[in-house]
Amino acid sequence: MLHKAKGFGAALVVLLSTLGLGACDRDTYTSWNCTNPQGEKIAMVLKKAKMQFQNQQLDYCGSLGPLSYFDSQCPAQIQDSSKIFDATNGQLLSNGIRLTCDAL
Repeated sequence: MLHKAKGFGAALVVLLSTLGLGACDRDTYTSWNCTNPQGEKIAMVLKKAKMQFQNQQLDYCGSLGPLSYFDSQCPAQIQDSSKIFDATNGQLLSNGIRLTCDAL
């Protein structure tokens, strides 16, 4: 009886591990619709540690408070990144231009 219980326990551990690993493979992302000062709409996607914006794939450089910094090549001082995003109010600063973004 004890031998059967050990076999069942091992099978249960393998099953739960497999299910857990499967859940880790899911990509999580957030799509945003951003508007520039001229009223043009621009799509932005935050996926894992990347930003997709205007046909660019930007790396996550770090965060300070609510601000997240992205650039194609992270600078030594993250505040010098080309994209600065504040998800709390949807503001994106892109090369000095302020855009307003809404999550989709």
